[in-house]
Amino acid sequence: MATYSMKTRCWHQPGDLELDFAERWEVLECRMQGHSAPRLSSAEIEHSLANPMGTPTLAGLAAGKKKVAVIFDDISRPTPIGDLLPPILRELAKAGIPDGAIRLVCALGCHGAHTYQDFVAKLGTAVLKRFPVYNHNIYENCVEVGTTSQGTVLRVNAEVMSCDLKIGVGSVITHPQTGFGGGGKIILPGVAEISSIEAYHRLEFEAKDAGRGHTIGMAKYMDNPMAKDFTEAAKLAGLDFKIDCIVNGTGQVCALFCGDPEKEYKAAVQYALKHYATEAIPQADIAVVNTYAKENEAMIGLIIGITLLAQKGGSLVLIMDCPTGQVVHYLLGSFGEVSRGRLFQSIDFDIPWVKRAIVVCPQFEHATAEWIALPRTTWVHKWDEALAILNADYPDGARIALVPE
Repeated sequence: MATYSMKTRCWHQPGDLELDFAERWEVLECRMQGHSAPRLSSAEIEHSLANPMGTPTLAGLAAGKKKVAVIFDDISRPTPIGDLLPPILRELAKAGIPDGAIRLVCALGCHGAHTYQDFVAKLGTAVLKRFPVYNHNIYENCVEVGTTSQGTVLRVNAEVMSCDLKIGVGSVITHPQTGFGGGGKIILPGVAEISSIEAYHRLEFEAKDAGRGHTIGMAKYMDNPMAKDFTEAAKLAGLDFKIDCIVNGTGQVCALFCGDPEKEYKAAVQYALKHYATEAIPQADIAVVNTYAKENEAMIGLIIGITLLAQKGGSLVLIMDCPTGQVVHYLLGSFGEVSRGRLFQSIDFDIPWVKRAIVVCPQFEHATAEWIALPRTTWVHKWDEALAILNADYPDGARIALVPE
């Protein structure tokens, strides 16, 4: 047996998962170029914050301000907010901003509300004791701030809009619709109202209907209508300062971009194009995709696996191991046989080259299975169960593309 160790459970009970493969199989890891990039030191993070793009420093922006909102991405993203908050708070302190003027708002978008344990994992207990930390509510307490050029009527969290300094903190990582996350996504969909988020998501369908589907997808950010919409949304909402990190294969900050939301995002994306680039494995018989940092939104791993198998066809194995289960998605999720999110679309269509799909998931949920419902899918609880199926299907040998993250 050949054994490969994969990181698992990014936020809750993190650890390692040992994957055994038969010696007769050829296993090739698909590691992104920046997988082993070194973690930034505290001094390097401080330096990036002190040299923002297109704006004064945070301390300069904060001078004379009365209320500050720090908007941070949710636990479906690997951003280690706890590492980034201390230098942010020091910048605010330089401007004389007291703790009582600061509140933190989680940019949930359409994801379910965070629990105390989620906030502890993302922020640490010291932050929760020191500052008020709020979930975003997509259904109530949002105020209209304008309309984007593509017609999205933008309504934003009222608590955020009540503040005269708005700081966003997140990550630029690949995204299946917008090309990359980060930037103005912290506003739309992050802290926007459900109807605004629906209009924003419908831009994907409109682009495909108009024959511009090529503008949507992983790493496709040029001329992407959704990226254009969230960039405009950030301006309409008055997002003053954005901090976006690039992460390595274990979710550590290895590059940081700060300042004007549009300028820092463009610079971060240029960096990300090379950093996250991953060489595909041609002629793979099996694609094994581990969803470490996207463990609670693991359906995104399907896209990776489907692509890896496109040349030859074969079996897809998706590893989704999140102790708290898959994220609740009010726009795209399933809430019953007749109760669906506004844009729910089951992944239940036949892809001829995916001969079999195996989902390794200790936390089986019917609602998730209704969402991830590719034909010929088998759900198992442990890797050993998946391995037994693969051994039976490939008795003579196989070429395996293994995605560690």
